[in-house]
Amino acid sequence: MISRTRIKTLIAPALVAALGLGAASCGGSSAQANKKGETPAAAATPPQAVEVTTAPAVMRDLPRFIEATGSLAADEQTDVAPIVGGRVVSVGVDLGSFVRKGQVIAQLDAGDARLRVEQAQAALAQANAGVAQAEARIGLRAGQRFDPVRVAEVGAARAALDLAEKNLRRYEQLLESGDISRSAYDQQRAQRDQLREQYQAALAQANQSYAAVQTARAAAQAARVAVEQAQKGVRDVTIYSPISGFVTERTADVGEFVSTSMKIATVVRTNPLRVRIDVPEQAIATIRPGQSVSVSVSTYPERSFAGRVARVSPNVSQQSRTLTVEAEVQNGENLLKPGQFATIRVLMPQSDPAVLVPARAVRTDGTTARVFVVRDGVAQERLVATGRQDGDLIEVKGNVAADELVATSNVEQLADGAPVRQ
Repeated sequence: MISRTRIKTLIAPALVAALGLGAASCGGSSAQANKKGETPAAAATPPQAVEVTTAPAVMRDLPRFIEATGSLAADEQTDVAPIVGGRVVSVGVDLGSFVRKGQVIAQLDAGDARLRVEQAQAALAQANAGVAQAEARIGLRAGQRFDPVRVAEVGAARAALDLAEKNLRRYEQLLESGDISRSAYDQQRAQRDQLREQYQAALAQANQSYAAVQTARAAAQAARVAVEQAQKGVRDVTIYSPISGFVTERTADVGEFVSTSMKIATVVRTNPLRVRIDVPEQAIATIRPGQSVSVSVSTYPERSFAGRVARVSPNVSQQSRTLTVEAEVQNGENLLKPGQFATIRVLMPQSDPAVLVPARAVRTDGTTARVFVVRDGVAQERLVATGRQDGDLIEVKGNVAADELVATSNVEQLADGAPVRQ
C-alpha cells in the first residue's frame, strides 16, 4: 500500500512536465500561425516596374586622333619702339585697344626735327649754287655730257696748235726746197712745241675744273640725302603700329621723354593663334602639315575650334622622344586668348568602328560607368568604358553590341534585373 506522501511526490513532477509540454505546444502553434500569416502578404507585393525610354546602340566609324595639351600663343607679337627719341605729345591707344597696321599709336614732339629739315634744305641750296658755279666755269650746262674740247680755253689752245702743225709742215717743204733757212724752221717747230704744251695744260685745267664740278655735285647729293634724312626724322616722330592686333601693354605717357631703346606699347596678333604640342615618336609617320586639328578650352567646354598643322619640327627630342608640332587655330571671334591652356586633337586620316549610345544612357559612379540594356522587360546592367563623343552620342567599349536597346531615362533608378516598362 502506497502512502499519501508517496503519491504526492509522484504526481508533482508529472504535472510540471505536462504543463511544460502544453506551453511548448501552444507556443509552436502560435509561431507557425504567425509565419503562415506573413508569407502570403509578402508574396502579394511584386517589384514596381521602372518607366524608361530606350534607344538602340549604333555602330559608326569615328575618326582617330592624337590628343595633347599646350598653351595658346599669339601668332605675332611686337614691342613698338620709337625710331627717334623725343617727348611724347599724344598716345592714341590703351590696354585692350585694337589697332590696324599703320595706325598711329603715339606722337612725339616734331619741333627739333623740323629745324633740322630747314638747316638741311639751306645746305642743299648752297651746294646746288656751288655746282652751278663750277659748271659755269667750264661752260657746262646742266645735264650736258662733259667734253674737254668744248671748254673755251682748250678749244683756243687746240686751234693754235693745229695752225702751228700746218705751218710746220709747210716749213718742212720750204726747208727741203731751200726757200727758208734751218733756223727759221727750228723757230717754227719750237713754236709748235710750245703750243702743244699749252694745249696739254689747257686740257689738264679743264679736267681739274670738271673734277671740281663732280666734287660740287657729290656735295649737293650729300645735302639732298641730309634733307631726306631730316624729313624722315619729321615722319619718324609719328609712331605707327607695324601689325594689326590688340594692345597688351602701354608703357608711355604724355610728357614723358622716350629713347629708341624704350617701347611705347606691345601689340599682339591673335588670329590665328599658335599652339605647340609634342607628338609621341610612334605617331610621327602620321603627322603632316595641313592636317586638321580640333582645339578645346575649359572656358567653352561645349565648343571646339578648328585649326591645322602648320609646321613640323625636323628632329625628334632626344630626351622625350617626341616630335614638336605647331598648329594654327582660327580665332576670328577673338574668343581664345594667348596663354590659355588648351587640349589639341590632331585628326588622323584613318577611322575606327565604334559602338555609340546616347550620353544620357551612361550612368557614372566615381570611375565606374554602366549602361542598362533592356531585354524582355528587364534591365540588364553592363559595365562599360567610355571613349570619344560624337554630338549627343558617346562611345562605349565592351559588353554592348550594336542594335541593342539601352535605357535612356531614369537610369539612376535601375538595377540589374529590375523590371522596366517602355
